[in-house]
Amino acid sequence: MLIGIDVGGTFTDGILCSEGRILKTAKHPTKEDDLQDSIFAVLDELLQGVKGSAIKHVVLSTTLVTNLLASGGGDPAALILIPGPGLNWRQRELFPHTYIADGATDFRGRIIEPLNQAQIEEFGKLITAAGIRKVAVVGKFSQRNSSQERQVGEILQERHPDLEVIRGFEVSGQLNFPRRAVTAYYTAVTREKWAGFAASIKKAIGERGIASPINILKADGGTMPLETSLNYPCETVFSGPAASVMGAFALTMDRQTSVVVDIGGTTTDLGLILEGKPLYASRGALIDGRYTHVRSFAVRSLALGGDSAVRWSGDRITLGPDRLGPAACFGGPAATPTDAFNVLEGGKLGHLELSLRALEKVSSPAGRTPEELARMIVSQVNRQLQDGIKEMFKSWEQEPAYKIWEIVNKRPVKPDRVVGIGAAAAAFIPALAEQLGCRPLVHRYSPVANALGAAVARPTLSLLLHADTERQSYYLNLDGVTGKFSRSWQLEDAKELAREQLRVIAEKRGIGRYADYHEFFMEEQFNMIRGWSTTGKLFDVGVQIASGIIDEFKGVQP
Repeated sequence: MLIGIDVGGTFTDGILCSEGRILKTAKHPTKEDDLQDSIFAVLDELLQGVKGSAIKHVVLSTTLVTNLLASGGGDPAALILIPGPGLNWRQRELFPHTYIADGATDFRGRIIEPLNQAQIEEFGKLITAAGIRKVAVVGKFSQRNSSQERQVGEILQERHPDLEVIRGFEVSGQLNFPRRAVTAYYTAVTREKWAGFAASIKKAIGERGIASPINILKADGGTMPLETSLNYPCETVFSGPAASVMGAFALTMDRQTSVVVDIGGTTTDLGLILEGKPLYASRGALIDGRYTHVRSFAVRSLALGGDSAVRWSGDRITLGPDRLGPAACFGGPAATPTDAFNVLEGGKLGHLELSLRALEKVSSPAGRTPEELARMIVSQVNRQLQDGIKEMFKSWEQEPAYKIWEIVNKRPVKPDRVVGIGAAAAAFIPALAEQLGCRPLVHRYSPVANALGAAVARPTLSLLLHADTERQSYYLNLDGVTGKFSRSWQLEDAKELAREQLRVIAEKRGIGRYADYHEFFMEEQFNMIRGWSTTGKLFDVGVQIASGIIDEFKGVQP
């Protein structure tokens, strides 16, 4: 049996399934100040009459890290950068308590300027004097030689043993120094609180007799073991939109192109499945206006949901962006789009009289009947969703996978269908699909599809290998792995080593059985020239276990 739990902004959903058959579902309001309680309420409902020993797989999708970063609720942290020559980083505004250190490593991993130990010691004094106990240390090209990051960490911890040091090469080994710095800093900000949350989840699940592995859904639609997540808490951001996409994938499992529309209580998340493959954001997750090295689906959230507050501004209807509570038909304080649909459908969703009463408070000043206002609201919701999807397509057009598809097929992408996710999907998706000129799909499990997507998502892992044939050395972007080779190399040799190392790291993380689902997403080589001769080659190879569905899941039975 599998359990998937998705913590949304409004509701926490859960499913218990076995062999593609959903045995139970659960839905409880999310307590923003106590996510654990929301999770345990859903978990206990799913486990009623079920022995914990029967559960073989648990996956959680949670908003904790997203909320910490959005609200500023993480721990205070400092950032030490070793940028080397180039841009003047002292004039760039990154984060408070950012310090620029002397020292430099070149693009081939050679130390070209030593550290200034006295300077690092001074930074340590300033950081601790400010009451900060977390510091991220990031050097340009440290993924190809991590010695200076290591040295800074040793100096700081020798002088200030209570300082927790996050080294950039351990968090992300990809090129793009600013994104690696942002990712390391956010890791320092969130890691301790995430560890506390993870410990409480592990303890509670164990107390319920479940001894199976616990996994966390990531922004790229894959999972990672709970223990691994302690080192990579930022990988869990945007797991809600990722669960939407994977939920749609689990409900369809075909090669069609789908726009995924997850209508929640407060927001609507949009995603794209391009001929059976979710579309990735090539620049990584965008957090608080800053790009990171967190691999993520290309998704967007609109400030519009089924519980968005409906108001009359004097000359027009406004929807949200705030949510005052649940829809009036469920006992909420104000009219919402859900109430509008409830009126038009004769009370299929909740108490018709409550919806009419709430809508009348808005329709009366507008000189409309509740029914007229309801039609106006539904029309406006669909118009805003349609506009949002059109804008999203413009941003999707910048993604490499999207561009390649259009080049190969010699035509623009056109969706085959709109897949509705969430309890409000049935209210709006059919009309929206008609406006977009494609088919709607609102499955009977659409209200809990996010939890299904979490439950059946398989682990993902991506690895980048950089090899320098002149120096006969290679570097991996994971775990700070470096090595030497003693013979002439070609691109195929680099690919084979990347494939082997992916398998080794996957085994260490407990996901080795999925290493065979690998695919290469980067294959580049550059000649190094001195005078008129080629002196060596640089190879960059990317290989990944891509997002997909676990082997045990064969699709939802009718």
